[in-house]
Amino acid sequence: MAKTIKGKKIKVKTKRAAAKRFRVTGAGHVSRASAGHSHGMGNKSRKRNNRLRKGGLVHADREKRVKLLLPYA
Repeated sequence: MAKTIKGKKIKVKTKRAAAKRFRVTGAGHVSRASAGHSHGMGNKSRKRNNRLRKGGLVHADREKRVKLLLPYA
């Protein structure tokens, strides 16, 4: 993914907002956290909070777009 200018490779910047939200797994998929688990836990059921604690994978349609934001992942 490195760009070149006059034969020299330059570093590509990682989008820091994406780096804080996504991780690439060993198999190459992109993992994410579940939405709705940052505040207001008292209004949600215990079952719902337990389910939200688990993360998930980014859908295959969006995976390519996320990987463009993380050039070194």
